Amino acid sequence: MFDDQQNAMSEADRCRAGTVLVVDDDPGVIEALEALLEDEGYHVVTACNGRAALSYLAENEAPCVILLDMMMPIMDGYGFLAEQRQHPALSRIPVVVLTAGANSNRVRALCPTAFLSKPVDVDALLAFLDEHC
Repeated sequence: MFDDQQNAMSEADRCRAGTVLVVDDDPGVIEALEALLEDEGYHVVTACNGRAALSYLAENEAPCVILLDMMMPIMDGYGFLAEQRQHPALSRIPVVVLTAGANSNRVRALCPTAFLSKPVDVDALLAFLDEHC
């Protein structure tokens, strides 16, 4: 039994308390972020568009941070942020916008917590996650 407790503790030690929700329609971006964040000890969940992300948030415990692409089909990041801001519990979740081609003034008007251009500065992203998760 002691070995089971020790294994559980070492697993808990390796995992940070935070879950990160990655919302992006690019499988390569999702795969890269999952690998990076899981290696850093974060639990990663993904959604391929804003509508799927809202569904996830409605049915699960809130993540510590949302990493959000802006250019996606079905519901883009702009639509997601507008909806997220309408729900008090969801609006408290920090959002980091990760985008290569979105209009930064339009994005900033929606007041994300942070804005990182693609390709993402890994050190800046990890520093943000360290602070919020």
